[in-house]
Amino acid sequence: MVEAAPLFRLEGVSKSYGGVRALEKANLDIYPGRIHGILGENGAGKSTLIKAIAGVVAPDEGRMFLDGREISFASPTAANQAGIVCIFQELSLIPDLSVADNIVISDPPTRFGMIDRARQRQIAEEALARAGAEDIHPLALVKDLPLSRRQMVEIAKALARKPRILILDEATSALTAADVTKIFAVLKRLRSEGLALLYISHRMHEIAELADECSVFRNGRKVETYVAGSKTDNEVVELMIGREYKNVFPPKPPLQTNGATPVLQAENLSWTDRLKDISLSVRAGEIVGLGGLDGQGQRDLLLALFGVLRGCSGNVLIDGTPVKINSPTAAKSQKIGMALIPEDRKTEGLMLPMTVRDNLSFASLHRISDNGIVNRAKEQKYIDEMIALLGIKTAGTDIAVGSLSGGNQQKVVIAKWLMNQPRIILLNDPTRGIDVGTKQELYVLLRKLADQGAAILFYSTDYDELIGCCDRVLVLYDGKVKRELVGDGITERALIASALNIDMGEALHP
Repeated sequence: MVEAAPLFRLEGVSKSYGGVRALEKANLDIYPGRIHGILGENGAGKSTLIKAIAGVVAPDEGRMFLDGREISFASPTAANQAGIVCIFQELSLIPDLSVADNIVISDPPTRFGMIDRARQRQIAEEALARAGAEDIHPLALVKDLPLSRRQMVEIAKALARKPRILILDEATSALTAADVTKIFAVLKRLRSEGLALLYISHRMHEIAELADECSVFRNGRKVETYVAGSKTDNEVVELMIGREYKNVFPPKPPLQTNGATPVLQAENLSWTDRLKDISLSVRAGEIVGLGGLDGQGQRDLLLALFGVLRGCSGNVLIDGTPVKINSPTAAKSQKIGMALIPEDRKTEGLMLPMTVRDNLSFASLHRISDNGIVNRAKEQKYIDEMIALLGIKTAGTDIAVGSLSGGNQQKVVIAKWLMNQPRIILLNDPTRGIDVGTKQELYVLLRKLADQGAAILFYSTDYDELIGCCDRVLVLYDGKVKRELVGDGITERALIASALNIDMGEALHP
């Protein structure tokens, strides 16, 4: 495929965890001045592969070569010193420190034995500029930044280390469309400068735009390496999941035309300058999407409905009756029956060191307890039902939920709320960073829940999901509902035009 010698090579690398083979006899060549895409479902071995390359874990067998010399890394620091830098999906930033502190934390500049703050800020500004994130102030605290900006800081932090090999694991999963465009330009420039890039993503269009060659992993094994663009998306997905891939989205039922009272309504809902007189309704059996560019109030709307935000004005009605939802406890009460699947499963949805059992049970303790004491038999019954319903792959319920793959962690987040039997389900970009096979399972589950009578409000940054899953889509712009798209009117062109607040007639007839 490429005649030059590889910069980095893996030969027969394997790794097991407690008898589970995470990576088996993996071979991979990484070339300078190339972007190598890595594809596979969650649990396919991708994370273990990059952890072995980055010195996070030591392979059980096999060999690794850098510049033709066999090497092994005792730690990530050793890998960094060799020029291998990894941007993991889980951010490694310290929230209470500044952006500049985080960028230089592994090797801060010093002067007279103390940190040189002026030089530190200069390094941070240069790294942020190289990442296309000049708008982020180097003295801002990381905890004050939204998730998309933190991701940009993570990328700048990696570039500040001047890597020879840059590994990106779902590095764009939390970014806005504008940031993704900037990062693509950065990565292409780095490739032209001779860097070797390893790019892991579940977003097929990203791989298509960036990669020179791709390798597909399944069940810990490399299935195939091919030249980017030489296979169709369906062929690639079939390699990933090992079966024919079709009917990505389940069929939608006929549009509801009856006058049934909506399960959930909002009337003139407002909050600070982020939400402005939003009115909406969701009926039983409906999946209503929230569209628009990232940061237009979609997440704030879901938090407001779930009782997280303080100082909201306007009314929320459940079954036509005004209610006061001033806390998540009130939202999930039997009277209201609401659940919120959060944006970031790692920090908002799960307690990673705790067991699968505990994470599944926390949201429904009232339902599985008798007189304040957990009924273990009842708990196990509901847990077994949820594991079967969502197809959660786990070696047991008493292992740490953090040891599961990303897709299975997301299933646990959803399952813990389904154990409450909610009537209203709010979803905040629930498929971010999970594989295509798991996404397909979640689409089927959402339609099944809707068919059983749930009212679903679904925010997604993926236009295909809004088109394929939703009966109606409300497009937000600057904290307001600008347009409602219905049925066949939910098209990519209409979504983009609405998101940009462009007149639909102008968009459809340029």
